[in-house]
Amino acid sequence: MRRILSNARLHASLLGDYFVQYLKVRVSYRGDFLISLATSTAATVFAFAFVLVLFRRVNLPGWTFEEVVFLYGFSLIPFGLFNILSLNLYEFGNTQIMEGKFDRVLLRPVSSLFQVLFENFRLESFFEAFTGLGIVIWMAVRIHAHWHVADVLLLALFSVCGGIIYVSVFLLLSTFSFWFEDRVGVHPPFWNLLAFGRYPMSIYSGYIQFFLSWIVPFGFATFYPGARLLARGEFSHLALLVPTVAAACALVAGFAWTQGVRHYSSTGS
Repeated sequence: MRRILSNARLHASLLGDYFVQYLKVRVSYRGDFLISLATSTAATVFAFAFVLVLFRRVNLPGWTFEEVVFLYGFSLIPFGLFNILSLNLYEFGNTQIMEGKFDRVLLRPVSSLFQVLFENFRLESFFEAFTGLGIVIWMAVRIHAHWHVADVLLLALFSVCGGIIYVSVFLLLSTFSFWFEDRVGVHPPFWNLLAFGRYPMSIYSGYIQFFLSWIVPFGFATFYPGARLLARGEFSHLALLVPTVAAACALVAGFAWTQGVRHYSSTGS
């Protein structure tokens, strides 16, 4: 136990060092950082504006305008947390496997998964998470939601669990690069599925609901916890499973990573 705690403290300290050093690099190139931030901000704002205009005109059966916007806003929080690290996973096959940089990772006396996940940070994505939080608060006020401390804690728990589910799913997809070397990988189709979890699952057919719940569990990352925060009782039993699904996804992805590292063959260069 003492060894585990010591290892955890080491990696926590390293995470802080990784983040500070990366922050120094990004800030040193202020023009590039500001342009990236402005681009990300504009994309988030325009996407939200589109949702506002669309659902002012389109009514989803069983859902009010405020509830749909609330779900969309909540979805931005775990997505923003995931997006801070997503570039490391999306480009894993290209930068780490195809270019042979993973050899360097294995030579260091630190977890290979830790090094890959936290090599770079997409700082602009903090704005996505904060935007989502602002939308959630705005809609909660509009629907006169009476939140207590427990609800705020649930919001934080669900947001972290949603981020873990996203990271775990795309980490699992990244491990395919250990067996099938390809610069693009299998991420793009699943990346497109992220949008489906931002809207009420009840509008989809049973097959899609099953797929987004039990095959690629994006529904547990956004919709079910969002519905629970809206006090939609018909989804409460599934919202209770969110931490369990997050833990299961993390375990599966971690196991796949371990097997992939064992299968990895050095480039020899």
